Amino acid sequence: MDITSPRFTDETAARKHLESLRWPQGPFCPHCGSFDATRLEGKKHRAGLVQCNDCREQYTVTVGTVFERSKVPLNKWLLANHLLCASKKGMSAHEIHRLLGVTYKTAWFMCHRLREAMKGATGTGPIGGSGKFVEADETYVGGKEKNKHADKRIGKQGPNTSGLKNVVVSLVERNGEVRSFHVANVSGPTLRTVLVQNADRNSWLMTDEHSGYLGVGKEFKGHSSVAHSTGEYARLNGLIHSNTVENFFSIFKRGVIGTYHHLSEAHLHRYTAEFDFRYNTRKDSDTERADIALLGIEGKRLTYRRIGQSQAC
Repeated sequence: MDITSPRFTDETAARKHLESLRWPQGPFCPHCGSFDATRLEGKKHRAGLVQCNDCREQYTVTVGTVFERSKVPLNKWLLANHLLCASKKGMSAHEIHRLLGVTYKTAWFMCHRLREAMKGATGTGPIGGSGKFVEADETYVGGKEKNKHADKRIGKQGPNTSGLKNVVVSLVERNGEVRSFHVANVSGPTLRTVLVQNADRNSWLMTDEHSGYLGVGKEFKGHSSVAHSTGEYARLNGLIHSNTVENFFSIFKRGVIGTYHHLSEAHLHRYTAEFDFRYNTRKDSDTERADIALLGIEGKRLTYRRIGQSQAC
C-alpha cells in the first residue's frame, strides 16, 4: 500500500482524483443537474470552484457528499478512506488520528462519515435468486456472555440495556454479497422482516436450527438447516451448511475484539456496513475498493450533531 501517492499528500491531486471519479464527463451541478459549467480560476476563488451556467450556483466536487464543508484537507480524507478500506479488520480512530496528524475527535468523525459512504455502495437489490443459496445467521456483540440469549426480552424492555448483547443478523449469498443488520431480537417476526426484504424468495435458504427461521423458511424455494448443537456443520456432501456466514462473522468478530474493542449500540449499524463493504469488495484491489467507497459519498452528508456525542473507537 503506497501512502506516498500524490493524492494522499497533495490536496490538488486529491481533488483531481475525486473529480475523475465523480465527474467522468465533466463538472455536474448538484443543484440543477446541468453539465454546462465554467471553472472559476484565479486568486479570488477557492481551488476547484465551479459555476453552473444554467442556475448560476457555485459548487465544488465535495458539495452534496460526506466531505462537504469539512476543514480537513481532501488528501487526508482520501488517505483515511484508503486506510480504512485496505485494513481487513478495520482501523481504529486512534490509529487514524496518529497517522493523519488530526485530533482523535476529528478522526472519529471522519471514520463514521466514511462508514456512512460505504452503506449501499455495492448494491441495494435483493441477494440470491433462482438456483442460488442464501445463508442466514445471527451473532452477539458486546455485553456479558451470561446474557447471550437475553435478547429475546429486548422487544418488551425497549433499547438494549443492563448488559444485554447487541444482536447482528447477516445474510450471505454464496460466492456473492453479505447484508448485516443490527436488530432488537432474534424472534421469528424480526428474522422474517430481514429475510423477505433483502433476499430473493426464489433462493434456497440455509440456516442453523434456530426456531425463528422455521416459519419464514417456508416462504423460500427451499429451506435446510444444520444442527450445530449436535456438532453437525455440513451434510449432503457439503451442500447444506451455514459456514459461509460463520466465516464472515469470524472476520467481523476479529475486528471487534482486536481493533475496535467496543462498539456503541448507537453506531453498530455503521460498523456492520464497513465490514459488509470490505467483504463485498474482497475480490477488488485496495485501490479499487477505496475508489468504490468514494463513489458512495454522494447524498450522504453527515454532521457531527447527527452522529452524536458517543465516541467509540
